[in-house]
Parts: sequence; structure tokens; C-alpha cells
Amino acid sequence: MLLERIAARRAELDELEEQPATGLAEVRGEQDELAFTERVVERVSEQFASDAPRPRRRPGKWAGRL
Repeated sequence: MLLERIAARRAELDELEEQPATGLAEVRGEQDELAFTERVVERVSEQFASDAPRPRRRPGKWAGRL
């Protein structure tokens, strides 16, 4: 009787132990996806910034000169 209770409790604890590990794996997977997405957005933003036409300077008054 006591050994059965011990075995049952061990099974419960094993199940509880797996839950955080599964949750942690899911969190880490999502963190990896977000890190990848962040890098892609940064690269695309940099590319657009370098490809964007730069505004031309208009003739005007600079430092008191025409």
C-alpha cells in the first residue's frame, strides 16, 4: 500500500516536472522567433534607409550667406 502511494506520488511529480519544462521550451521558442523577426526588421529598415532618396538641399540662406 505505501509503495503504491509512493509510486503514484512519483508519477504526479514527474508530470508536474514536465509542465514547466514544456512551458519553458515554448517560451524559449517564441523568444527565438521574436529575435529572428527583430533582426529581419532591423535589416529591412536599414536597407530602406540606405535606398531612400535623400532630400536635395535647396538654395537658401546659410550662416548669413545667400
